[in-house]
Amino acid sequence: MTKNLLDVTGLRTYFFTEAGVVKAVDGISLSVEEGKTVGLVGESGSGKSVTAQSVLRIVPRPGRIVDGTIKFDGENLLEKSESEMRKMRGAKMAVVFQDPTTSLNPVYTVKKQLTDIILLHKGLTKEQATKSALGLLEKVGIQEPESRLNAYPHELSGGMKQRIAIARALSCEPRLLFADEPTTNLDVTIQAQVLDLLKQLQKEYGMTMVMITHDMGIVADMTERVTVLYAGKVMEEADTTTLFTQPKHPYTEALLKAVPSVTQTRALEVIPGNIPNLIEPPTGCVFHPRCKYAKDICMKQDPQWEKVAEGHYVACHRWRELDLEGKS
Repeated sequence: MTKNLLDVTGLRTYFFTEAGVVKAVDGISLSVEEGKTVGLVGESGSGKSVTAQSVLRIVPRPGRIVDGTIKFDGENLLEKSESEMRKMRGAKMAVVFQDPTTSLNPVYTVKKQLTDIILLHKGLTKEQATKSALGLLEKVGIQEPESRLNAYPHELSGGMKQRIAIARALSCEPRLLFADEPTTNLDVTIQAQVLDLLKQLQKEYGMTMVMITHDMGIVADMTERVTVLYAGKVMEEADTTTLFTQPKHPYTEALLKAVPSVTQTRALEVIPGNIPNLIEPPTGCVFHPRCKYAKDICMKQDPQWEKVAEGHYVACHRWRELDLEGKS
């Protein structure tokens, strides 16, 4: 019987700025089953990356987790000291960031950036750590790994840097991996290679993975369940097939209609407007200013989290009466 490796309940992470309090994550709850790949999807500014930062306890200032619980393998991470979290990051939980140019340290060689983590968490000798780093480079498909060990990030291509970032994240075989827009700055061919690599490594290591993206195509290809975020809140959650074929939230439908298809003859639909100001978010449903189905109740009342079917949940006042269009 499978169990949840990660349970996030009522998470609120706010940024306390001079302009006001930015409610970047405002009451998010989600569960990630062990060994599965779950997608966190939504436009930029929806709270995806801040959710991952909150789980890893690396929220940048002036951000702060103000409420909620984050349980990893049954342990509440918000009760752990920073020293305890440092032992967990890299060893039990890791992240691949969207831009390896900024996530890799430009003044250290690939060898140092890989072996430092291995030495910290595995207690190996330097020689053993170097051998392990070499094996990691081979595993992620780096050509001529011996010479790449002594290279600096600026000497490598974008695709190669992302492979090294993946190797670093996997260096201690973490149980949970966050892949935060890992293909954003790569060309299409390299994107496909990186996604295939992540899929292969997830199966090989039996990892639990959270794929953070705005790209519904990646969601369809990579994930088994999906949580749709908008303006710091969860809009809908379901298994990937159900979400694509039977969306119940207008925002999910809008995201699906923005996905190009080789068989599609009509123009893609653009979601009107922008993510709202999270210092003063809209009353009622946060999506109502951009929703073509919005009624008076949507502007006045926050929708409840409701069960559509087993494993399928939505926060929308009108989900029962709307016949939304999915994607086969």
